[in-house]
Amino acid sequence: MAQNIERELGEQIRKLPSEQRRRVLDFARSLASSAGKQSVSSQALLRFARTIEQDDLAIIEKVIDEGCETVNPDEW
Repeated sequence: MAQNIERELGEQIRKLPSEQRRRVLDFARSLASSAGKQSVSSQALLRFARTIEQDDLAIIEKVIDEGCETVNPDEW
């Protein structure tokens, strides 16, 4: 199974232009570097609950509403 995945991945990568190959490489490196990292439990994150000011939350919500439905065809 792993050999099939590697073969197909190689075939797909060879079809890409250089810049997109670089992006795939960067993505693969980021996956590899995060593979060994320990995840954080939800309990550990609870100490951050309610630490963002309401005004900041309103700004974040506005930015999300304005920009999240925008599609950039040059991104993957």
